[in-house]
Formats: sequence, structure tokens, C-alpha cells
Amino acid sequence: MIEIDVAKKLMKDCFYTCVLCKGDKLHISQKSGVAPMMEFIEKGIDLKGFSVSDKVVGKAVALLFVLAGVTEVYAEVISKHAIAVLEKNNIAFSFEKEVDNIINRKGDGLCPMEEATLNIDDPKEAYEAIKAKLEFFKAQKQG
Repeated sequence: MIEIDVAKKLMKDCFYTCVLCKGDKLHISQKSGVAPMMEFIEKGIDLKGFSVSDKVVGKAVALLFVLAGVTEVYAEVISKHAIAVLEKNNIAFSFEKEVDNIINRKGDGLCPMEEATLNIDDPKEAYEAIKAKLEFFKAQKQG
């Protein structure tokens, strides 16, 4: 079984939201949104050459995939903006459903991470914008 198929199967069978696979190495998460990739990147986990299966891939997550160096992506849902990022960076991808935009959890607007990266094409800049947005939300919760 090829790595992307292993990642897809684990995600679907074990109820993970994000699975990264390369050879016998696996990184898994049940967290939503950008949380899995932000955690992996912040922990300094080397993801170069990994295949990833993710529930929802918007532009923010796609830019994190580029930053991390993944080589193949499967998404249950993917935005047009994410597709453009993956194509521009020559990352192979497949998906179940394509949408114009990733919508926020309330369903009344754009996902805040998608919004934060809408006009960003540089993966490092995207990482910083996502990090700032997460810190803003954390401060709002505490305040």
C-alpha cells in the first residue's frame, strides 16, 4: 500500500483528522483546523517527503504543508485557494470535494485562518500570520 493510501485509511478508519505517513513513520492528530500542522511544525518534526491525509484543507493548511515539505496531499474537502497553492508548489493532491472557500465553524463567514492567509503566498509569512491569529484568539478567551 502506498503512503497516501495508508494515511487515508488511518484517517477514515481511526477517526483522525490529520495523518502524515512516510515509510514506517507516522504522525497523527484528532485536533481540528490548523492545530495539527502548527503543533508538528512548532515541535520541529521533520515532515519533508511525507504524505498527508487531512479532513479539511484550506489555503492556510496548504501553505503549512508547503512549509513542512510534504510531497502529497489527500483532502476530504479542499478549497480552490488550497488547490492553487499545491499546484504552484508542485505538490501532488487528490480530494473528495472542492469548495470555493473554507467556512468558519459558525457557518456565517470565511474561516479565520483562510482569511488570515488570503493575500499571502509565502509559507513562512503564512505561518507567522496563523500564529498571530491563534495568539489573538487565545488572548480573547482569557480576557
